[in-house]
Amino acid sequence: MRKLAEVLSTEEFELIFNHLNAAIAVVEKDGSFFAYNSAFEPFKKIMRNAFPKNLTEMHWQEIFLLDEDTPTLCDCFLLNASNGRFILIAEPVTSDSASAYQIQKLHKQVKLFQVESEFSKKLAHNKHIELEGVIAQAKEVSETDALTFILNRRAIINELQREVLRAERYNTMLSISIIDVDHFKSINDSFGHPIGDVILQQVAHRLRDGIRHPDVVGRYGGEEFLIILPNSDIHAASEQAARLGKVMREKPALVKEHVIQVTLSIGIAQLKIGKDTWETLLNRADNAMYEAKNKGRDCYVVAE
Repeated sequence: MRKLAEVLSTEEFELIFNHLNAAIAVVEKDGSFFAYNSAFEPFKKIMRNAFPKNLTEMHWQEIFLLDEDTPTLCDCFLLNASNGRFILIAEPVTSDSASAYQIQKLHKQVKLFQVESEFSKKLAHNKHIELEGVIAQAKEVSETDALTFILNRRAIINELQREVLRAERYNTMLSISIIDVDHFKSINDSFGHPIGDVILQQVAHRLRDGIRHPDVVGRYGGEEFLIILPNSDIHAASEQAARLGKVMREKPALVKEHVIQVTLSIGIAQLKIGKDTWETLLNRADNAMYEAKNKGRDCYVVAE
């Protein structure tokens, strides 16, 4: 072998190495590749960082997937070279039919695992989407009034608290209206509670359809409703109250064969930044609403 090496020039060695089927590389102690022939190119990414820190001479067999459909069994040799480096030789084994059969069998198992893995990922993704949908539905149910299908008391109060904090932080306007259905007890007494429930539903839907975005309406309790008007002063809230009162006054509620006149008493208050909390703002609007009732109902009053 030494005589053969003496006869051949460096250029001839390079030509020979690049025409061999065996993949040959010079490996540093840290596992990086110092040099390699063209047959080693497909192995470069597969074997990178695959060696222990302290390399020793060894021989092993390993299956490589050099392309998508062709698994290859290789004899691998790691030999000591000069300067503390190693020579790595990976030579494909093609003559052993039993080995080839095992390779194909293992390759099919890998493919099956990949398919199962992708299926599991899709299943987990779909389950995650379903879970998000269930959580969203649960949140919506927890915030919705069961009778009127607008925000319930807890949700509308939470919304008010958020809007008060936002108005204080950015020094913006905020107004609210508390609305009470006039003579609602008389409606229940005269027509029955089922009819009264339908009246509340119709009032809620008219209020919801009669406000602008981003105003929000919720059922505050019993026959009372709360409207939150972000970025609105007392004049805008008053115009809205007048419009909503007119809609209810001019269009009686129709329930089965009954035509029922419904009017609203509305109390309005604007947030006083630095003075009001969400609770004091509610109290001022509530007091204004009772003042509207004392004035004869079917009107609105602005809190001082």
